[in-house]
Amino acid sequence: MSQQFKVLVLDGVSQGGVDKFSEVEQFSVVVESKKSEEELLAAIKGVDALVVRSATKVPRTVIEKADCLKVIGRAGVGVDNVDVKAATENGIIVMNTPSGNTISTAEHTFSLLLSLARNIPQAHGTMKAKRWDRKKFQGVEVNNKVLGVVGMGRIGTEVARRAFAFGMRVLAFDPYLSLNRARSLQVELFEDLDEMLPQCDFVTLHIPMTKETKGLLNKSNLSKCKPSLRIVNCARGGLVDETDLYDLMSEGKIAGAAFDVYSQEPPTDDFPLRDLDGFVMTPHLGASTAEAQESVGIEVAESIRDYLIHGTICNAVNVPSVDSKTLETLKPYIDLGHKLGMILAQLGPKRVASLTVDYSGKIKELDTTAVTRSVVKGFLQHIYRSNVNEVNVTHFAETLGLAYSESRGAVEADYSELITVSIETECGQTRSVSGTLFGVVPRLVRIHHFNLETSPEGVLLVMENMDRPGIIGLVGSLMAKHDINIASMSLARSEMGSHALSVLNLDSMPGDELLEELVNDENILSVKAVRVS
Repeated sequence: MSQQFKVLVLDGVSQGGVDKFSEVEQFSVVVESKKSEEELLAAIKGVDALVVRSATKVPRTVIEKADCLKVIGRAGVGVDNVDVKAATENGIIVMNTPSGNTISTAEHTFSLLLSLARNIPQAHGTMKAKRWDRKKFQGVEVNNKVLGVVGMGRIGTEVARRAFAFGMRVLAFDPYLSLNRARSLQVELFEDLDEMLPQCDFVTLHIPMTKETKGLLNKSNLSKCKPSLRIVNCARGGLVDETDLYDLMSEGKIAGAAFDVYSQEPPTDDFPLRDLDGFVMTPHLGASTAEAQESVGIEVAESIRDYLIHGTICNAVNVPSVDSKTLETLKPYIDLGHKLGMILAQLGPKRVASLTVDYSGKIKELDTTAVTRSVVKGFLQHIYRSNVNEVNVTHFAETLGLAYSESRGAVEADYSELITVSIETECGQTRSVSGTLFGVVPRLVRIHHFNLETSPEGVLLVMENMDRPGIIGLVGSLMAKHDINIASMSLARSEMGSHALSVLNLDSMPGDELLEELVNDENILSVKAVRVS
């Protein structure tokens, strides 16, 4: 008799997703609405697969109470409502649906763009109020206008395609998009956002919210734009400084804006932009279409079904796509590769054409596909944060035009086994890092052409400097001044009196002021703070 699986489906996941389970005799499906933590604790017993959207929280208490749970499926992209760490610790796979809302969000973006161009919401409001204000709402055509797309991932690419159909010229700003990929998309790629913005009639944002992107559009760069500029944000609240935008629109220096996302959701009653005629608002509807919800429901059901029946792992956010026996052997290498990818992403240039992972020694006899994917995952996580995993790294790499490959023994090794990750830009610039295992403990043993030995953990300060007396003393003094403790230090140099490399393991991340003080010294050539997790 074949194994039977109980599936608990919550939060109104689409009927199409439920049907994907029901059509297979091995599955017994229970469909219920949102559950509180207490209710879920009582219902989780005997459940093999749990499917949720965003309403139901799946905390550690529920995960540790589950006696049969093998997989949690999130019908959507974000997994903030699932304790992924607890799931991983308990051997439970967490899956999401990274591509289900791409078209929905792209279409909503373009709907808002057209609404801005033709004043559709404002005109609709007056008609509902039984007024005929035809002359008041003269709009602009989008044909022959310039659209700036900030972030050329899945959604940005789809928006660009729709813009071409409307006769628009498309500019793009994405520090990680290769020139070859930009050419294939027929967009004009800009290195500098501030150079692109003044040329735009419309701007749309499709990037994640990070420390670097918060307030990306602000008074400083928007004040240099055309007063006819219109801005659309269906990505993340806070990418546009809302206070600055209010001031500029009030002064007539920005023509309009349309937001689907906000720095605080829902916006407060006194949200200033709400009162401006040129501001269009929707309540986070980017993924709110019947098709998108149907798509993510079906996608997550198929992924869970394939895993439980065939052992195939797809769209998992916490494990690589390999069987358990192989994973046990490869895990130390996978962890090392992930760390090397993260380090190189923060040390190298932003725009990279190719990435190569070279294996020397014993490891080259293994199937290193999962290790290579872990390297690329670590490299791309600097860009995409938690959205990237071992399954979707290929898609994200293709989106950026990043080619990655493996080689065997191309790098000369002084160790019984060595993993070297190298990147190359389209201009031929190269950077690399190498690591090995001491037993199962990862060690960083080379950065570029410098040989060293340190732990790839926590916070690393990587400093290239002239080989002069007093440099270490200077660094120590500045660290003490800023209350940053040095856990360990590794030094390397090419030759006496030439260039040297210092890698410091720090107890905390140094601030910008400290980094600026270091790099201002004439003997220090470059300084980068690298976070490894």
